[in-house]
Order: sequence, then C-alpha cells, then structure tokens
Amino acid sequence: MNAADESSFIHPLADVQTSDIGVGTRVWQFVVMLPSARIGANCNICAHCFVENDVIVGDRATIKSGVQLWDGLRIGDDVFVGPNVTFTNDMRPRSKQRPAEYLTTQIDAGASIGGGATILPGLRIGRGAMVGAGAVVTRSVPPNAIVVGNPARIIGYVDASGGARANAAPPAIAQPVDSALQGARLHVLPRVSDIRGSLSVGEFQRSVPFEVKRYFLVFDVPSVETRGEHAHRECHQFLVCVRGSVTVVADDGARRTEFVLDRPEHGLHLEPMIWGIQYKYSSDAVLLVFASHYYDAADYIRNYDEFLALTGQNA
Repeated sequence: MNAADESSFIHPLADVQTSDIGVGTRVWQFVVMLPSARIGANCNICAHCFVENDVIVGDRATIKSGVQLWDGLRIGDDVFVGPNVTFTNDMRPRSKQRPAEYLTTQIDAGASIGGGATILPGLRIGRGAMVGAGAVVTRSVPPNAIVVGNPARIIGYVDASGGARANAAPPAIAQPVDSALQGARLHVLPRVSDIRGSLSVGEFQRSVPFEVKRYFLVFDVPSVETRGEHAHRECHQFLVCVRGSVTVVADDGARRTEFVLDRPEHGLHLEPMIWGIQYKYSSDAVLLVFASHYYDAADYIRNYDEFLALTGQNA
C-alpha cells in the first residue's frame, strides 16, 4: 500500500498499489487500485471499488461504492459517479481475448452519473451533464443534457430556465418579448385569422431584425434526435416553427434559457455567440431558420469547451 501524501487517507483494508494519488483524497475499505492508476486531489473513492491501470480520475471526484473503473476511462474534475454504475471498454468482449487497444470513455468535468447506470464504451458524457439512475447510455451525451431511460434519451438541460412567454393575442405589429438571457429573444409576429384561414407575416430588417442572406428548413426529425449544438461567431439566426413544435435551448456560457416554439407567429432571434440546441421535435415539426450570413464552416463553433473559452466562462 502506497500513499502519495500524508494528508491522503487510505483505509487499512484497501489494496492500493499506485502512489499517484492527490492531496486530500480518501480511499475506503476493500478498494483495489492497480499500479498505473492516477487519482486526483480531494477525491472520495468509496468501499468496494476497483480501479484498473489505464484510468485517470481528476480532482474532487466522488466514486460511490460498487463501481469498477476499467482501462481507458477518463474522469474529469468534480464528477459524481453513483453506486453500482457500470462502465465498459470493449464493444465485443470475449473471454481470454483482449483487443489491441481499449476504447476511451470520457466523463467531462462536473458531470453526474446516477446509481446503476450503464455507460457503453467509447462515449463522451459532456460537461455538466446528468445521467439518470439506471439509464443505459448508448450514445455520447451533450454538455448539460439530462438523459434517462434505456436507451438513454434527452429530457431536458441542466439549469435551463423557462423562456419568456408571449401574450395570448398576437399584436398588430411584430413585438419582441423580454428574455432573461441577453442574445436570445422571442418575437411575436402578427397573425390574422378569419373564416378563410390564418396568416402570419414578418418583414426582413423589421420583424426579422437583420438582413437575411440564407434560409434553411429542418423537418422529418425523429423526436429522440438533438440538433444544433453549436454557436456562430458572426451569424444571426431567426427560428420559426411553421408546423408542430420544437424546444430550443439558448446558452450564453453562464446561463441557459429554454423556449418552446409551437406557433407559426413566434420567432426566436439568436444572436452570435449564443450556443443553440433544438430538441423535442414533434413528429410533424417543420423549423424554418433565416440566417444573416451565407454558409461558412469557419463561422461555426461546435465544441462547447471552445465556446466557453471564447465567452470567458471556461473556469
């Protein structure tokens, strides 16, 4: 049994073969750690856990009882792993047959995994995400997403407050609705209804508050799919769900607000440097998006950590 620092605590009934353990970490009884494992500072490794060699655990992580950390697992800072969570590292395991290289599974900083969940190999659980108890995660989980079920699906986003609500009666002219999140604003467009049907109208550079150079339509999206998951450096977007409904999460790096677009007279303006996500598409949803710029791949920010760094929130 080795300990890297006297301030760390290793229970006498633990079998800890690694000395790479950070200051203040506590390891409880019947934990087994192999020689090459790396454990950060101020972690809590509870009883009856097993840690293989090619495992890295960041600072302030909590690993509850009955968890096995297999080769290829990378756990970030401030991660919570509930009791009896199952990690895997081989998609097609066979007895006495080892792959040339085990798949890497990444659990990003601040993520939480509920008790009894199963994480398939080679996936990434994004920063701040929450995996519900007993979930079976078969695909990577985006940052801040909340997933449950088998297979796991997104049901919400952490700390996403409800967006501003529009008045029941559409105005005679387009009206923006105040939002708690700067850079994301709901606009209510005029709607005219009579016996012949209904009409909603908007004007570019008025109702849609920028010059439009491009549009695209999103439709036939399976309800389990999540789209968007990026920000733009310069491009403005204006989203109108012309049929059905879709939920949009807008994120400025510090706060998240959720908007439900379920009326064709509701438009959502997303300014540059707002991380946008669309999910909970109804089966008949048709989302129309107007954009201020022609398509330019360099304008997209697709990595959430990069987005946080650019917004100064990657603390």
